[in-house]
Amino acid sequence: MEINTIPEAFQTKLRLAVLSALLTGTKSFKELKTITSATDGNLGIQLNKLSEMEYLTIEKAFVNNKPQTTYTLTEFGRTQFKEYVELLESLLASSE
Repeated sequence: MEINTIPEAFQTKLRLAVLSALLTGTKSFKELKTITSATDGNLGIQLNKLSEMEYLTIEKAFVNNKPQTTYTLTEFGRTQFKEYVELLESLLASSE
């Protein structure tokens, strides 16, 4: 990854926050909303976009007769995040 090819997934604060949160494991919509302080609508749109870009998977289920949606970072998403961090680290190292 190079600075002029940073993927769209890392170009907004909310998407970056979601991907960062998912590094530690699967999260529910409610958990992601709490972590990001985003509105339902904005968070939902960004989660769907990240899913379309194959950075995360979406699973819908019923828990105690209530719908629950969970989100999990894909291997592709994890690899891309790692490459993004490595790019940032190399930029910092070259600035010293």
